Amino acid sequence: MIPQISQAPGLIQLVLNFLQALEQQGFTGDTATHYADRLSVSTDNSIYQLLPDAVIFPRSTADVALIARLAGEGRFSDLIFTPRGGGTGTNGQSLNQGIVVDMSRHMNRILDINVEQGWVKVEAGVIKDQLNAFLKPYGFFFSPELSTSNRATLGGMINTDASGQGSLVYGKTSDHVLALRAILLGGDILDTRSIPVALAEKLAAEATAEGKIYRTVLASCRDNRQLVLNKFPKINRFLTGYDLRHVLSDDLQQVDLTRLLCGSEGTLAFITEARLDITRIPKVRQLVNIKYDSFDSALRSAPFMVEAKALSVETVDSKVLNLAREDIVWHSVSELIADVPGSEVAGLNIVEFAGDDGAAIAEQVAVLCQRLDALIAAHEAGVIGYQICNDLDGIERIYAMRKKAVGLLGNAKGGAKPIPFVEDTCVPPQYLADYITEFRALLDGHGLSYGMFGHVDAGVLHVRPALDMCDPQQEMMMKQISDEVVALTARFGGLLWGEHGKGFRAQYSPEFFGEALFNELRRIKAAFDPANRLNPGKICTPFGTDAPMMAVDAVKRGTWDRQIPINVRSDWRGAMECNGNGLCFNFDVRSPMCPSMKITGNRIHSPKGRATLTREWLRLLAEQGVEPVALEKNLPKEKVSLRGLIARTRNSWHARRGEYDFSHEVKEAMSGCLACKACSTQCPIKIDVPGFRSRFLQLYHTRYLRPTSDYLVASVESYAPLMAKAPRVFNFFLRQPLLRDLSRNHIGMVDLPLLSSPSLKKALAGQQAVTTTLEQLEAMSSMQRERYVLVVQDPFTSYYEARLVADFVSLIEKLGYQPVVLPFSPNGKAQHVKGFLQRFARTARKTADFLNRVAQLGLPLVGVDPALVLCYRDEYRLTLGELRGDFHVQLVHEWLLQALPESSLKPQSGERWYLFGHCTEVTALPASTKQWESIFARFGARLENVSVGCCGMAGTYGHETKNLKNSLGIYELSWHQALQKLPRQRCLATGYSCRSQVKRVEGNGMRHPLQALLEII
Repeated sequence: MIPQISQAPGLIQLVLNFLQALEQQGFTGDTATHYADRLSVSTDNSIYQLLPDAVIFPRSTADVALIARLAGEGRFSDLIFTPRGGGTGTNGQSLNQGIVVDMSRHMNRILDINVEQGWVKVEAGVIKDQLNAFLKPYGFFFSPELSTSNRATLGGMINTDASGQGSLVYGKTSDHVLALRAILLGGDILDTRSIPVALAEKLAAEATAEGKIYRTVLASCRDNRQLVLNKFPKINRFLTGYDLRHVLSDDLQQVDLTRLLCGSEGTLAFITEARLDITRIPKVRQLVNIKYDSFDSALRSAPFMVEAKALSVETVDSKVLNLAREDIVWHSVSELIADVPGSEVAGLNIVEFAGDDGAAIAEQVAVLCQRLDALIAAHEAGVIGYQICNDLDGIERIYAMRKKAVGLLGNAKGGAKPIPFVEDTCVPPQYLADYITEFRALLDGHGLSYGMFGHVDAGVLHVRPALDMCDPQQEMMMKQISDEVVALTARFGGLLWGEHGKGFRAQYSPEFFGEALFNELRRIKAAFDPANRLNPGKICTPFGTDAPMMAVDAVKRGTWDRQIPINVRSDWRGAMECNGNGLCFNFDVRSPMCPSMKITGNRIHSPKGRATLTREWLRLLAEQGVEPVALEKNLPKEKVSLRGLIARTRNSWHARRGEYDFSHEVKEAMSGCLACKACSTQCPIKIDVPGFRSRFLQLYHTRYLRPTSDYLVASVESYAPLMAKAPRVFNFFLRQPLLRDLSRNHIGMVDLPLLSSPSLKKALAGQQAVTTTLEQLEAMSSMQRERYVLVVQDPFTSYYEARLVADFVSLIEKLGYQPVVLPFSPNGKAQHVKGFLQRFARTARKTADFLNRVAQLGLPLVGVDPALVLCYRDEYRLTLGELRGDFHVQLVHEWLLQALPESSLKPQSGERWYLFGHCTEVTALPASTKQWESIFARFGARLENVSVGCCGMAGTYGHETKNLKNSLGIYELSWHQALQKLPRQRCLATGYSCRSQVKRVEGNGMRHPLQALLEII
C-alpha cells in the first residue's frame, strides 16, 4: 500500500493574507495555492525549477492594476511578483519564488484591429498562432516567428523580445510593437508609444512615477549614447533586455519606452495589452531544401545564402534530421526531403523566398538553383541535392518539422539529453562556420554529443549539448561549458543571448556590458522597481541595492529528480523525461493534443503538468523509502482481505474529511485525462500519460477505495455479452428515468448507451459468417481458405452498434471474400484505462493466446474500432512483452488497401464524403486519413478529411458524470462547428466514441466509412 504523502511545502501567511485582500477588493480572476498548481508553474522549457508561493490568473488589465495597487501597500512590501505567459522560455525567465501572475489563462482576447492603419490590439495572453489565425482572413499576419508559436503568448514574446525564422527581413518582436499598456508596482498605468522628446521632457518634470521613469531614461540614454552605440554588437540579434540603443530615435527627436519594456522579462512592469503592427501575407512563397554532405558545409553556405536575399535560411543537422525520421512528423515531409541516392544527407538548409511579385520570386529561385546545379556538377561546397516546394501546405509541413526540432532533441536515447543553456548564441553570419568549428571542438573536448539547428542568415545557432542533470558532475560541467562558451562567443564579436532572452544567464551581463553601462541598466530598473520586487534576479538588480542575481548553476529539475532512485527513474520514463517543451499547450482546437488542457486552461491537466506531478510524487515516495516498482511487483501476491478493505475505507473517510495527501492532487490531474493517447505520438518526447496514469491509479487505489463507476467500466466486457442476450429487456430498464437518475447521482455514469436490438447474433443468425468454426477453418487447405477474412469483435461495436459489424460482414462479401466473425474475446482496454492492470494483464494474456492461435491460419484479422485494435499493438506489447506473440489485427482501412486492387481506381463523381478522424487513430496512424481517401477513390467517390480535435467522449470518459461538462465542452470546440457546416448524412467517423458523442449531442449519429462504401457499392 502506498503511504500518505503530507510533506507538501507550507504556505506563507503573508501570501494568504494578500490573496484574501485581493478577493475582498473585487478581484475577478482565479487564485491557486495547491501544491499541484504551484508545481505546474515551477518549471518552463528550461532546466530550472523554482516553486512559487501562489499563482494568480487575472482576467483583465483592471485585475492586474488591482494586484499591483494592493502590492504597493506597506503591509505587503515583502512580497515579490513574476509575470508569466506561455511558460515556453528556455532560460527560466518566468521562474521565481513569491507570486506568479499568469496572463495566459484568461487574458487572451483580441481587442481591436485597424486594417487601414495596419495594427491590431491584443491582451498579453493571446497566443501567436491564435493571432495569426484571426488575422488571416484580413490578409495579414504578425511576422516575428518562433518555434513555439502555437503556445507562446504575445506577452511572453514581448517580454523576451522573441524572434526566429525570417528575422533578417521581419526583425524582432520589438520592431513590431507600436504601443504597450503596462502596470507599475503600486498600480499606476503606464501607456508607452513613440512620443516627441519635448513631450517626454514635460512628463519628466512631473512628480509622478511616470515622471521619474522619463527623467531617468532620458538622462541615461542621452549621456551614454556613444557608449551604447560602441558597445552593442552590429548584428541582427544585437541584444535582449533594456534596449537603450532604440529608446531614442536615430535623429534623437523621439522617445519610446516600449523599447525598454520589450525584452525586460517582467522586471519593470506587468505588460497587459499591446498594439502591434501587422504585415501583409506575401502572395507568393517558394522554398528550396538544399541538402549537404556535412553540417559544416551547410553552415559555410551562410554568406552565399544571405547574398541570395532570401526571406529566411534555416539550418538543421543530421542528428535532428534522424530524430525527425523516427517521429510522427516525418510522414508529412518525407517526399519533400527525399534521400539522395548514394549519399547521406548530413545537413539541410531550408531557404525561403517570399513576396508579392511571382516573377521576381521565380527569378530568385532560378538563380539559386542554377548556382546549386553548378556546385553539384563540380562536387563543390558539399551540396548533394535540392528540392523545390512551392505549395503552401508543403511549406507549412516543412516548417512544422523544423519547429519540432527543439523537442525532438529531447527524445535522444539515454540519460544524457540535449539541454538548453548555450543554445542561442549569435555571431556575424560570416564568422558562423569558424565559430561553430571551435564550438564543436569545445564540446568534443568534454566528450559530449549535441544537436544543432538554427537561423544561418542571422548567425544564430541552437546548440544543445547532451548532459544528464541528475548527475552532479555533469551539472558542474554545465556551468563550466557556459563560462567557456561566453568567452568563445565574445571573441567572435557575438553574444550569448541572441534569441531566447537572458533569464538565469543574466549573471554574465556585467561582463558583457561593462560596469558603466551595466550601472545604467540598474538605474533604469531602480526607476521602475526600486525595491526589486518584480521578477528579482533577472536582467539586473536596482542601482543602490546589493540583491543577488540568479545564477546559471541555480536549482534545476535534475536537483530534485536525482532524489528518485535510478531504477524508478528508468521504469517511469514517461513521467521522468518530459523536458518542458510545452507542445501539449497547443491552443489549436483542431489539434488532437491534450483536449483536457484545452477545455480547462489548467496546466495540471496537460501532459507536462501530469508528468511534473508524477515526478514529485515519486520523489516524495523516495523520501519515505518507498519504491513504487517494488510495490507493483508485490501486487499480484497480495490477496483481497477484509483488513485491506477496512484500511481503504478508513483512508477514504479521512480523505473526504479533508486530510491532506499529495496523492489526491495527482489523482485529480490524472482523472481529467481522456486517455486518448495523442500525447504518446504528438509530444516530441512521446510522453504516454495514459501509460503512467494507469500505473498511478493502480497504486493509488491500494490506499483508497475506487468509485463504483470504475468497476462498472472495467467490467463492461463481462456484462455486455450477457445483456445482449435480452437487449429489449435491458434497454427498457436503461430508459427509465429512475434508473438514469440513480446512475447519474449515485453510480456516477450518465447517458448510458442502449444495447443493439436486434443483437449481432440475431442479425447474422444462420449466416456462414457466424456458423463457420475455427475447427472447420483449420481443417481446410490453405487454398480453400485464402479468401476468408476473420472479423475480431470488440465490446462496443458488437453489443452497442451491431448494425455496423453486420454491414462490415456484408461489405466483405460484396468484395468477394468470405467473412468469419470470431468468438468474442475481451480486449481489456477499459481495465487498462482505469488502472486495473493485474486484471488487464490476465485479459491480455488470454486474448493474445487466442489470437495467436487464430493467426496461425494465415488469414487477415480485422477489427472495426481503432482504440481497441490499437490496444493490441501498444498496451498489449508493453504489458506482455514477448508473451504477446506475433498476431496482427488490422483496421478496416488497412485490410481494404490490400484487398482492393489499385487498378480499380475510377473517375471521381458525386457529392463529397467527409471524414472526421478518431484522435487515437490519426495520431498513431497519421497516414490513415489519406489511405481512406485512396480507398474511396478506388470506388470513384471523393472523401475529404475534416480537421478536428477530440470529440470529448474518449471511451467512457464522456459517460462519467464528473466529466460531462468538459466532455460536451471539448465537443463544442471543434466537432460541433464543423458538423454545422456539412451535410450530416455525408459525415463519417471511424471511432465508436466519436459516433456516440455525435448521437448524444446532435440527436442523430454518423456512419462508419465502411458503411458509406457499402452504400456506394
